[in-house]
Amino acid sequence: MIDPATLPYRPNVGAVLFNSAGLVWIGRRRQHPTQEAAPGGWQLPQGGIDADEDPAKAVFRELAEEIGTDRAEIIAEHPQWLTYDLPPDIIGKALGGKYRGQTQRWFALRFTGVDSDINLEAEAHPEFDAWRWAHLAELPGLAVPFKRDIYEILARSFAHLAA
Repeated sequence: MIDPATLPYRPNVGAVLFNSAGLVWIGRRRQHPTQEAAPGGWQLPQGGIDADEDPAKAVFRELAEEIGTDRAEIIAEHPQWLTYDLPPDIIGKALGGKYRGQTQRWFALRFTGVDSDINLEAEAHPEFDAWRWAHLAELPGLAVPFKRDIYEILARSFAHLAA
């Protein structure tokens, strides 16, 4: 058994991508054979920050990797890093088994493309198997339990952008 206290948090960025109607992009996680964390859960695009990578640049890279487009512009940034712990049963399995959870920098972005720009199959190992636009307030109820607190914070922090 791995003691979570001995593991670091993985630096990560997240995107709250708003369309012109004020709705937010969410994707349903695809099940991967090597990934046991939260299959079927709905989440926002997010991903690791490479060494020496600027978080604002990383969020565009992650959008391109996860949803097939980076057609967006940053309109806000959550002022603090937000951190979550993985559930005990997936520590040592999820995130390559190297982390206890993630510390995340979140950005709100305005989508500047059209729906057909979104391509979940753009990468060899897609993160999502479905996507849709949702109301920002829906996010906490759609997320896996260990990410709900962060999604509640984001729903409050970016509520003024959903109009």
